[in-house]
Amino acid sequence: MNRMFRGALLAAALAAAPFSAASAQVGDLKIIAPAAPGGGWDQTARSLQQVLQSEKLASNVQVLNVPGAGGTIGLAQFVNANKGDPNTLLVGGYVMVGAIISNKSPVNLSQVTPIARLTGEYEAIAVPANSPIKSLADLVAALKADPQKVSWAGGSAGGTDHITAGLFAKAVGVDPTKVNYIAFSGGGESLASLLGGKVTVGISSLSEYDAQAKAGKLRILGVSSAERLPEAKDVPTFKESGVDVEIQNWRMVSAAPGITPEQKAQLTETIDKLAKSKAWNDLLAQKGWANTYLSGPAFDAQLAKDISATQTILKDIGLAQ
Repeated sequence: MNRMFRGALLAAALAAAPFSAASAQVGDLKIIAPAAPGGGWDQTARSLQQVLQSEKLASNVQVLNVPGAGGTIGLAQFVNANKGDPNTLLVGGYVMVGAIISNKSPVNLSQVTPIARLTGEYEAIAVPANSPIKSLADLVAALKADPQKVSWAGGSAGGTDHITAGLFAKAVGVDPTKVNYIAFSGGGESLASLLGGKVTVGISSLSEYDAQAKAGKLRILGVSSAERLPEAKDVPTFKESGVDVEIQNWRMVSAAPGITPEQKAQLTETIDKLAKSKAWNDLLAQKGWANTYLSGPAFDAQLAKDISATQTILKDIGLAQ
C-alpha cells in the first residue's frame, strides 16, 4: 500500500468519525438571548459564551439579543430562520413557557430541539433603600389596603416574575387579577425603574438585585426558596414571612428545529462537558445559580410536565383561559 493511498484512507476514516477527537469542538456558535442585555437570559447566554470558549468546546461564540414578548419574538425568529442549523442555539426557560401561553404565541417550544436545563434561581422581592416598606409584612399590608397602589416591576407578562407576583397576592388573600404588574422586556430596564423610584417593588431573580443590595441602593425583602440561601443568609423566605409560595426560575438551552440526531447528540455532548467543567460550576457559585442540569429524554419529560403545570397556574391567577 503506497503512502498516498494510506493517506487517503486515513482522511476518509477521520471524515466518517463524527465523534472523533477532531470533532470535540462544535465550531462557531451563535447564541440567541431572547431579551434585552442585563437580564437572566442575557447573563446565561454570555456565561455559556465565556465557558464554551475558555474550555475550548467551541472555537468562537457570538451572543445576539432579540428582546420582546417574554422571549417569544426571539423564539419565533430562531424557529423561522434557523431550521436545520446546528450552529445556532437559543437560551430560554420558565419565563418563556408562561409567555407562550399568556401571549398565545403561534410558535412554541415543541418547535425547537431541547438540549438541556442549565440552572435554577429563586425569585426575590426588593424595594429602593429609602422605601417606607421595610419588610414583607409591610408589603402584605399595603397590598391588602389597595393592590392597585402597589406597582410591581418585573419581566415579561406571564413570566416567572408575573406568576410569582400573582401567587404572592393569592397566598395573602388578594385577588391576583388586581395586581398592578408592569412588564419589562429585560432585567436592566426593570432594575432601572425600581432604582428610579418609579414603582413600589421589584420582582426578579435574586442575582439581578444582589449588586445593588450590597451597594445599599436596594433592600431585598424576601426570596422564594424553601430555606434561606447561603448567598443571602440575612434575607427571609416568603414562607418565613407567612406567605406560602415557593417557586424557582429555571433556564435552558435549545437547538434549532430540523437538526439531525447526530447533530443533537454532538451538541448535547458539548453542553454536558460544559456543565461538568470547573469553570462553569465556579461561575454558577459566583452568580448564585443552582446547578439543575438535566438533558436527554429526562429533560424532555420534565419540560412537558412544567408546561402543563404552568398552564394551570396561569389559569389560577387569571393570565390564561
